[in-house]
Amino acid sequence: MTEIRFYHLQNMSLDRALPGILTQAYKRGMRAIVKFANDETLEQMDAHLWSFHPDSFLPHGADNNAKDQPIWLTTKDENPNMASLLILTEDCDSDQKDDFDLCCHIFDGMNDASLKAARTKWKDLKDGGYALKYFQQTENGGWEEKASTEAA
Repeated sequence: MTEIRFYHLQNMSLDRALPGILTQAYKRGMRAIVKFANDETLEQMDAHLWSFHPDSFLPHGADNNAKDQPIWLTTKDENPNMASLLILTEDCDSDQKDDFDLCCHIFDGMNDASLKAARTKWKDLKDGGYALKYFQQTENGGWEEKASTEAA
């Protein structure tokens, strides 16, 4: 069953946190899908991932050759690059979570609606029998595991 992780942004925006998460996944040889709520955010992150750090290269795509891209950015519920990692941003959800080994919900802890949505998802997924892990952002931009549940 898919492992589900929640990443609670507290002192860093998505555009600062996502490159680090994707870099770690890429270094481990994982293929990833990143789902955004709208095309505007997708386009901003697409541009940002090419230039977030002058010494790094994070190969990704959003508009062509999906099967060849290790990281695919989308607003759809899809897996055209045969990814094992699904990252859901901006309170997005997916009906295809079970098609991935790992699904990460990244949510803005400074936004009350996002926090409420994440709590609701946690409860629903726990009730659905998923193994869950909750990570909270530390002051230095790292992640600390704060809670976990076993699969039912």
